[in-house]
Amino acid sequence: MVKVLFAHGFEGTPNGSKPTYMADKLGWEVISPMMSELGWTIEQETEVLLRVLDEDGPFDLIAGSSMGGLAAANASALRPDENFALLLIAPAFGLADLWRKGAGEDGLAEWKEHGEAPYFHHGFEENIMLGWDFMESAELMSWPELAHPTVILHGTEDDVVPIENSRKVAAGSELVELVEIEDGHRMLESLDHLASAVEKLGLS
Repeated sequence: MVKVLFAHGFEGTPNGSKPTYMADKLGWEVISPMMSELGWTIEQETEVLLRVLDEDGPFDLIAGSSMGGLAAANASALRPDENFALLLIAPAFGLADLWRKGAGEDGLAEWKEHGEAPYFHHGFEENIMLGWDFMESAELMSWPELAHPTVILHGTEDDVVPIENSRKVAAGSELVELVEIEDGHRMLESLDHLASAVEKLGLS
């Protein structure tokens, strides 16, 4: 049985469609923490994964979706000597640029001046406050160097994280295989690709 540490996306939840599919349909042992447990920054979300690695490991696989995929990638960079593989689903490489573009020049200036900004979280259906440390953290951790065998699944129709970001990562590392799928950011039509992706990593 494949033992998986799953990192959900920024607006995802620990019991979302992907970890549920992994556990119920594929029979994997899945541990899926609340990624915002320590806060919303990519540094804090990566720390959540490192803590679970230490407390509940070892794991065969760290899987992550969107910002969770970026956290998984950062965990790989910070723990190069640990033995696991990576499955990244529409990972949010280039996080700082994505949020900079989304906020706009005026929005960024106001965010930095006030030190925080409201954001409507669709998963929680309420406003959360994002501190400026969100951007400071993203500036440092948007392009981690992967240290483990990795398969990236990314939709060619992704309008949240451009597939070009994953192409850039795959082109720069012999450890990475990119599987391009005709799908959007949430990758809900691509769950049946998860098993074959793991087989590419020598797990099943």
